[in-house]
Amino acid sequence: MALKIINATEARGGTNIMIDGRACTVKKIDISKTGKHGHAKCRIEAVGILDGNKKVFVIPGHDRLEVPMIEKRKAQALSVGDKVSVMDLETFETIEIPCPEELKSEIKENSNVEYWNIEGEKIIKRTL
Repeated sequence: MALKIINATEARGGTNIMIDGRACTVKKIDISKTGKHGHAKCRIEAVGILDGNKKVFVIPGHDRLEVPMIEKRKAQALSVGDKVSVMDLETFETIEIPCPEELKSEIKENSNVEYWNIEGEKIIKRTL
């Protein structure tokens, strides 16, 4: 569940928002002021955090956007394959997380990684 709600005009590049139930990062936002009785429109370009899909949409400036809860944690890699088995360094909980293609060569057994818990979905972001 999203803990924070912002107006569309408050979003900036790098802000994380929810679009169609998916967490996305705003890459670019254009805010246009219309005529005498019109409302501001926001054209937002965003990229999905988990899937990398680009989304472009236009909404009124007074519309509300949800900000997802992103928890950044550190873990130790126990085994590496298609899925990486990691142990959280704070809670000592063992978790299976899909291994991203760009990090397959960098992640080794007993190495430390940073993983993000985005609304219940986990993804490995980088090695430490």
